[in-house]
Amino acid sequence: MTDFTELQNTLAVEFQDQITGIQIRHKNELHFQISLGEILRLATLLQDKFNARLILMVGNDRRTDKGIFEVHYLFANDAENWFVHASKNLPADTPYLESLATFYLPASRLEREINDMFGIEVVGHPLTRRLVRHSFWPEAFYPLRKDAVTPLEFKGQGAPYPFLPVEGEGIYEIPVGPVHAGIIEPGHFRFSVVGETIINLQIHLFFTHKGVEKLFEGKSANEGVALAERISGDSSIGHSLAYCQALESLAGCEIPGRAKYLRVILLEMERIYNHIADFGAICADTGFAAAHSHCFRIRERLLRLNKRLSGNRLLHGGIIPGGVGCELPADLNLEAELDSILTDFNDIVKISLDNTMVMDRLEGTGKLTFQTAMDHGVVGYVARASGMNIDVRRDHPSGAYPWLNLKVPIYETGDVYARTMVRVEEARESVSLIKQSLAGMPGGFANTRLGKLAAWEPAFSMVEGWRGAILHWVMVDDEENLYRVKVKDPSFVNWPALPFAILKNIVPDFPLCNKSFNQSYSGNDL
Repeated sequence: MTDFTELQNTLAVEFQDQITGIQIRHKNELHFQISLGEILRLATLLQDKFNARLILMVGNDRRTDKGIFEVHYLFANDAENWFVHASKNLPADTPYLESLATFYLPASRLEREINDMFGIEVVGHPLTRRLVRHSFWPEAFYPLRKDAVTPLEFKGQGAPYPFLPVEGEGIYEIPVGPVHAGIIEPGHFRFSVVGETIINLQIHLFFTHKGVEKLFEGKSANEGVALAERISGDSSIGHSLAYCQALESLAGCEIPGRAKYLRVILLEMERIYNHIADFGAICADTGFAAAHSHCFRIRERLLRLNKRLSGNRLLHGGIIPGGVGCELPADLNLEAELDSILTDFNDIVKISLDNTMVMDRLEGTGKLTFQTAMDHGVVGYVARASGMNIDVRRDHPSGAYPWLNLKVPIYETGDVYARTMVRVEEARESVSLIKQSLAGMPGGFANTRLGKLAAWEPAFSMVEGWRGAILHWVMVDDEENLYRVKVKDPSFVNWPALPFAILKNIVPDFPLCNKSFNQSYSGNDL
């Protein structure tokens, strides 16, 4: 249904004058304006009749040029690879929007984030407490408003975070964090337990909110790449690729074929080194330290390979608007290097999975059911381990992915073992995709001129980062400087599902379950 005929006809009948300015872009994107009060009806129609889910909400302050606020809704149909982008205008003096939280759970956090960042009231939301803004943020400080002035001082209000109390005979609480051992970023975990059995877990994040989306404002398109690479350090290619693809969509830029294949190689290299490191870390949390040591030895091999490919161990500079910033070194036999690395990794996997003590800890621990995963809209290996057959590389392919043979591993048990095995199989599949890219790569240039960016027209891109779907939404002003950049890291939707996976497990299993999710604090705390 890429011509949107049935959908457009349905919208014309159901909404009549409530939807205006319909445009089709890039053959699979339908853009329009929708009136206030109609978004729940639209979301219901798109989900029930057209199997399209809400994947992003974006607040935007347009008071300086249009005298309004905006909220943008992005829906996606994975089976047919199309998107619906609905925008609505909000009054500048009393901006509000109607909540979708009770209709679609993932909308809840997106709406709370918009309220915290823009001061836009969300009518009918069942949970009114702050999400991003901690208690020491001033009450009327909304940082993504264009006229926001950063306070000279942030002072605590003295009020504790309103955790949900859990009471009953034999129940006690175990607070963990926000400061942790080691160098990981802060997050607070509050366990309610009976004996050693966890009956509730509440997570409080955003201790290191960095103001990333504010930092994008006013930058040129090229300047934004370095910031995108640093949103989450282990996902530099995933975020920079999503950002650059959004810019290319805005400019109507078609990158060279060679660049498309090189981008696949960079993205899959990032996936491999993270998945192999995670396999080792999961084994370490079972007490099998040998696998951890060997996997980090292999990770070091991959980081050195990254350095040869891009000049940077984390692949910074690999993606640029219009193509790639590196070429394959003439003296590098990448296929042979990856074959050697994969053989090395497969040996460690076999040794680990043959260990009955490791398997005893992996199997049955931290189960996330298919229904809970669906309800939370989880993505990436967490989703695929719980039976959700989704992968952006296949469902919404970009670059060279349409020409590659991709096998998406799906497990149904939803436990630590399933999340571990999805990583193992994806690492193997990534090697296959890189070898296919090397075999099919054309000659020619690896980048092209980006071209003129369309002012005030939103554009977006979605990429399957190693943790899952990464989204970037961009808008530029008349000078082609960044006016608004919205980022959605996979951790933003996966963190809330973790408490459901740990229910009825014992406290010592939490580190293992948490590592099997391995979500990013930095990617969440934008």
